[in-house]
Amino acid sequence: MYMTNPNPAPDPHDLILSELDIEADPFAICALEGACTLGLGRVPGATLHYVLGGQGQLRFQSLPPIDLVPGRLVLVPSSLHHSLCNHGGGQVGLPVCQPAGLDLDQHVARGEGSGNMVVLCSTVSLGLRDTHGLVDLMRVPLLLDLSDAPGAAQAINALVGEVTQPRTGRRAMIRALLLQCVIEMLRQRLDAGDPAVLWVGALADPGLWRSLRTMLDDPGAAHSLEGLAEVAGMSRSRFAARFQMSYGRAPMGFLRALRLARAAQLLSERRDPVKRIAQMVGFTSRSAFTRAFIEVWGQSPRAFRQDKAG
Repeated sequence: MYMTNPNPAPDPHDLILSELDIEADPFAICALEGACTLGLGRVPGATLHYVLGGQGQLRFQSLPPIDLVPGRLVLVPSSLHHSLCNHGGGQVGLPVCQPAGLDLDQHVARGEGSGNMVVLCSTVSLGLRDTHGLVDLMRVPLLLDLSDAPGAAQAINALVGEVTQPRTGRRAMIRALLLQCVIEMLRQRLDAGDPAVLWVGALADPGLWRSLRTMLDDPGAAHSLEGLAEVAGMSRSRFAARFQMSYGRAPMGFLRALRLARAAQLLSERRDPVKRIAQMVGFTSRSAFTRAFIEVWGQSPRAFRQDKAG
């Protein structure tokens, strides 16, 4: 007689997914009329795109394009330059720039020919309870076809209703519905053994998580490889190797990218002097900060702030 274990070991993926939390900025409509491209630039947070109608592509500077079709949901990592491209052609059955009556901020591009593509977009922040910054671990976009995920399809349909109606609990409901969709995205990739989501399982490693959270909680602190290895309870070489394998980059390289991503976020949200922003993210020299920022973002901190304000 075979007996099942009444207390099986918990799946580390389940432990992590159950702790996920998400926040979204106000949604906007991106409408592309005819064959044209709408540049979305780079933003400090991750960007979520849901295709309401039309066909085109999501294009990147350094990654292969992603085909866009109705019902496809794409989560783009933070700081990744991308643009929407509409192929044009036949009508999609949605009124141009007023899809299903959504009264949202609109970004419109116009080109030659007929046909339009309409995409619901928002910047999102993904984290675990009591922390944030998990989107900084994403290196490649995640996508989900709602035809393959009936539960997520229902969640998106409910979300579209929530963003158009100022009802009590709207923000909490949007967060819950988005979280359901993101969990489905991650679950499908984990089930498929996709190496792009290895970081999810690595979060269950207590030592690596302690060091990672130390960086996420305060990227501007005077971290060192030795100090982070000590937090993880590992030797310097073992910690560096395991961090690289789990999160796709060396610890100090990850920290530098995290600091510059946080700097971009602070420049977008606050009016502190650039020198103060540099100090907040761990740079003692404004000139060194400016050089590093230009290397990653392609413009000076001051110019970046002016573009976001405009």
